[in-house]
Amino acid sequence: MTSPTRNWLTPMRARDTDEPHRVSTPLELFFDLCFVVAVAQAAAPLHHSIAEHHVLHGLRGYLMVFFAIWWAWMNFTWFASAYDTDDDVYRITTFVQIAGALVLAAGVGPAFEHNDFRVITIGYVIMRLALVAQWLRAARSDEQRRSVALRYAIGVTVVQILWIARLWVPESWPVVPVFVVLAVLDIAVPVWAERAPGGPTTYHRHHIAERYGLFTIIVLGESVSAATLAFRGALDEGSDYTGVLLRLAVAGAVIVFALWWLYFDRSAHALLTTLRTSILWGYGHYFIFAAAAAVGAGLGVAVDHATHHAEISATPAGYAIAVPVAVYLFFVWLLHIRPHQSGPMLLAFPLAAVLALLTPLTHATLELLAGLLVVLVAVNVTLGRKIPDRI
Repeated sequence: MTSPTRNWLTPMRARDTDEPHRVSTPLELFFDLCFVVAVAQAAAPLHHSIAEHHVLHGLRGYLMVFFAIWWAWMNFTWFASAYDTDDDVYRITTFVQIAGALVLAAGVGPAFEHNDFRVITIGYVIMRLALVAQWLRAARSDEQRRSVALRYAIGVTVVQILWIARLWVPESWPVVPVFVVLAVLDIAVPVWAERAPGGPTTYHRHHIAERYGLFTIIVLGESVSAATLAFRGALDEGSDYTGVLLRLAVAGAVIVFALWWLYFDRSAHALLTTLRTSILWGYGHYFIFAAAAAVGAGLGVAVDHATHHAEISATPAGYAIAVPVAVYLFFVWLLHIRPHQSGPMLLAFPLAAVLALLTPLTHATLELLAGLLVVLVAVNVTLGRKIPDRI
């Protein structure tokens, strides 16, 4: 099946799951690029909150904001894999979703500083309701999966009404429990919708794996960018910190390079064989994406501590990068490595994650993390590839 012919309004029929040469479109790449703005806005306050010894406040805000970013991106990605017509209406609707992401990014500051989630909620609702319009188009054209598309449209709309109602919740109500309830309702919509008669939707396994891989690259790249800005700002202060900052810069670069290598050492498309495994794989990437973006914040904290601009001691500064690295390693193992392999190699990633959490107990966290990840890459390359894949 060839890609759809573009005009003003094309019937939105399901695309072929075995369509050859199915790759990310320029619109999808542009969508990802615009979402990086939101990721950067979420990572920066996390960096400053940790450096100022407001760890729990910063982590809470970061995880909540990143959920909105990740969930909107993920829903667009899976929808596009099944129904991308690339006609004019589809493009305009996608631009509306991008505009919602930019509104969300503008609200990150008030959310972190004043627990004011009004702007973020508005941006999130814009993104989600634009997707409702896409699902209604799909319901109109794809008769076989009409029930699935209508369930998506109804479920997303109801949850968005609840998100808006949350803005009028009394301030005395705890923020996190209310957020968790609404987030669970949001992530339950696809589980409910995909089990409708005629489902599931016809996502393309190779395309989905590529889209997730590209977003992983973008998020890791944002970590490099955030760390680079921090290093540059510190170096502007003079030569007193040049030596230690160069050492941190080299270690930080090695860490990011290794994280990239470990993610892309195994192909993921062969794992997406059932609805259950696809949902678990897709949802599990929340932790990979959030951890990858938090690595940049951790590098920024390391710079602040080295230049005496942080209000925390060496150990919590070390954990600012060790924790996201450990989380990243564990979920890459859980989603990418464990399904492929058996035997002793299954222990390498969890062991590395545990050892990563011990590095802040020393005075060379970044250097030890870099060395640990280099060893893990070497073990995975020399020994892991010699063990036949189970799938």
